[in-house]
Amino acid sequence: MQKTVSQNFKTLKGEITIPSDKSMSHRAILFSSIAKGKSIIKNFSNGKDPHSSIEVCKNLGIDIKINSDRIVEVNSNGLKMSKNNLYCGNSGTTMRLISGILAGQNFDSVLTGDESLSSRPMKRIIEPLRLMGANIESNDFKAPIIIKGSELHGIEYNSKLSSAQVKSCVLLAGLFANGVTTYKEPQISRNHTEILLKYMGAKISCQGNFTKIEKSELNPINTEIFGDISSAAFFIVAGLIVPNSDIILKNVGLNPTRTGIIDVVKKMGADIELFDIHEICAEKVGNIRVKYSPDLKGIDIDSTIIPRLIDEIPIISVLATQCQGITKISGAQDLKNKESDRILTTVTELKKLGANITATQDGMIIEGKTKLKGNVLTESYRDHRLALSLYVAGLISENEISINDFDWINISFPEFENLMQEIRG
Repeated sequence: MQKTVSQNFKTLKGEITIPSDKSMSHRAILFSSIAKGKSIIKNFSNGKDPHSSIEVCKNLGIDIKINSDRIVEVNSNGLKMSKNNLYCGNSGTTMRLISGILAGQNFDSVLTGDESLSSRPMKRIIEPLRLMGANIESNDFKAPIIIKGSELHGIEYNSKLSSAQVKSCVLLAGLFANGVTTYKEPQISRNHTEILLKYMGAKISCQGNFTKIEKSELNPINTEIFGDISSAAFFIVAGLIVPNSDIILKNVGLNPTRTGIIDVVKKMGADIELFDIHEICAEKVGNIRVKYSPDLKGIDIDSTIIPRLIDEIPIISVLATQCQGITKISGAQDLKNKESDRILTTVTELKKLGANITATQDGMIIEGKTKLKGNVLTESYRDHRLALSLYVAGLISENEISINDFDWINISFPEFENLMQEIRG
């Protein structure tokens, strides 16, 4: 589907409730599936990726029911061998997390995905799982992944990457491994897995960038999924760069390992406020108010914060085009391994709009403030985050822009356009 975006509105005003967090939806369904008993998950994500996790768990013998109010009921009596390959769609989270769970089972599994997922690197999870005793075969460290259930043992693993998916995979394998599994990462990546596992009764402890876990049985949960800050990011940036905007984003997850974008925009000089802070299942949640900020300044964004905003870099790049001076993003080489090479694709498409942006080996350099011209056809590369970022860029472009394959936003954010219409004035 080709989408056209233009300035056929005056400003952005009002309140919207941000849809469910995808990371938490994945984890709630996967962890509930290995917690014997009945779990209730309210406000489950509408995105296709979390529903890939549901389908995988169903194929592993888990009784899962979804009602019209997006309440998911999970009844688990343990995983069972699937008669079919486990299709993960476009979801790297599904494939990497379930691999950790399946490595310690007493049956064999085959994980597959769509063309995009089948090109993404899986060596990062296969290597530590093999060190734990897992029997795994792959297509040159890419899907399909064949996992032959094995008896696992704990390891001390020093990861070269700060990756929540890799960390989660190893910790989940640690639930089924004999002994203690210790995981160390260079910088603390998002820690939803650690928080939820502890909440569900796992023997897990965290200190700085070290996490330890022992073989554990999880308890069922009754929880509600809060709003996704990665989805809120597109509205945060839109509110900052569309003249005279004033919007409130409600029920947003504010886990400190995910709020790198808040720190970045504050450092740039954004008019942004967090309020009504509370907790859901030990996770920090609140509302965000964003106002148009015409005097933003460029900053350096380096490897010390990248794990806390890796998914938001395409939309931050759009924001940087509207900052005075230079924004330099470095230490983000893992962007090359996302749904697209997000360094190359972000730079290529923003250049079409007139941005002064240059790719580097591990990031990009953006010089602003720049008037985006529009009147071009852009490519999403079937990357949902790039498509959404281009849409926001289109809101301030002098002429309309078109975005190819815009329907790929349904992977993560099918509610986006309806929410945008609610605040366009």
